[in-house]
Amino acid sequence: MATDIRNHFVPEGLLDIRDRQVMINELKTTLRLIQSDFDFSHFDAAFHNVERLFGGKYKGYRKCNTSYHDFRHTLLVLLAMARLMHGASQDGVEFSEKEINLGLAGALMHDTGYIASMDDYAGTGAKYTMSHIGRSIIFTQKHFAGNSYFAGDMKEFHDILSCTGVHTMVPDHEFSSINIELLGKMLGTADLLGQMADRLYLEKLMLLYSEFEEGAVPGFDSEIDLFRKTVSFYKRTKSRFENEFANVNRYMKLHFRERWNLDGNPYEESIEKNINYLKFILKNSQKDIYHSLRRNAISFQ
Repeated sequence: MATDIRNHFVPEGLLDIRDRQVMINELKTTLRLIQSDFDFSHFDAAFHNVERLFGGKYKGYRKCNTSYHDFRHTLLVLLAMARLMHGASQDGVEFSEKEINLGLAGALMHDTGYIASMDDYAGTGAKYTMSHIGRSIIFTQKHFAGNSYFAGDMKEFHDILSCTGVHTMVPDHEFSSINIELLGKMLGTADLLGQMADRLYLEKLMLLYSEFEEGAVPGFDSEIDLFRKTVSFYKRTKSRFENEFANVNRYMKLHFRERWNLDGNPYEESIEKNINYLKFILKNSQKDIYHSLRRNAISFQ
């Protein structure tokens, strides 16, 4: 599978995999490095349903209409989550097949709370920004309630998904096991790594501001204000990685060393590039910031 990605993408493509099937192939290759006989049937079923949900083909729900928290974001988080689990396994952590599936399902489901029900025509799913984690947990528990494999894991889903909250205090949670706690910390980390390492992260901040505005998220007066505060947000994020999430981001280095024979953490390197460029344009191009950020994959109308 390594040659598939190298044939399709330059090195940063390891993070920004736009061919969905290539991404899924890479994810499955990564998981087989944890368990060579891993059963993908539960993951495949969950992936199919979440893909249908975001695409507007899931009964009772409308198509995703949030431009920042879209299915692409979910895929980036999903891949980061799989890589963290593999890195942890290189450090001696032993996950059961069920625990791996809980981690994958949690990543797939973590932003389902942005999807509006079929009878909800007011605005977009961004209006649920402040409540989307609770809605995601409810959707996940409802979705798996009749599933014989996951039926007994409703608390685990609650605890794992709760760790994606910006104001969540992970140490305050009572987890059912050390591994479930680790999966929660990994999902909270993967959610941040996946979006902030994205080469389109800075461009998509404009879309994020629109979601914050509709969702009545306090603390941001304008797009420029969000750009400025993103620099300090990254400082807080590094503190969360170290303290609240117990440095599970370190597992990325182990993953890339084993999987790609690379030293370092491409996620952290990409985030640093994004933040450094953001600092540069805030200092030198505020009057023309939109031109500085414009890339052909994002449209600003």
